[in-house]
Amino acid sequence: MKRHTPATIRRPFANYPHAVEVPAGMRLLVLSGQLGIAPDETVPQGAEAQAERCFANIAAILAEAGAGPGDVVRLNAYVTGREHLPGYMAARDRFVADPAPASTLMIVSGFSREEFVVEVEALAALP
Repeated sequence: MKRHTPATIRRPFANYPHAVEVPAGMRLLVLSGQLGIAPDETVPQGAEAQAERCFANIAAILAEAGAGPGDVVRLNAYVTGREHLPGYMAARDRFVADPAPASTLMIVSGFSREEFVVEVEALAALP
């Protein structure tokens, strides 16, 4: 896969390219948004812990499809406030492979349950 970050536009704010080019012949795996909830229904406190759980869920889905973090070409993440950005980013940076996927991070008003503060969805390209 080829990463694109043109020198003619502002560099990204964090560790991600502006675009990732997926070569012909690869399969796309589209992951639904993952919330910070464990199989036993527990929801950890705080954005970083919830993001860790989101990425653990994403890793499990990728593994079931025969993929891993290096196959992720795009992450879309949502947090419920600016105060959650550092925790999310710390968990994200531990998860992403090098080179990093294209990424978007948005602040939203909330999720289906009040205790959730982070949701992450992914797109992966597999051989």
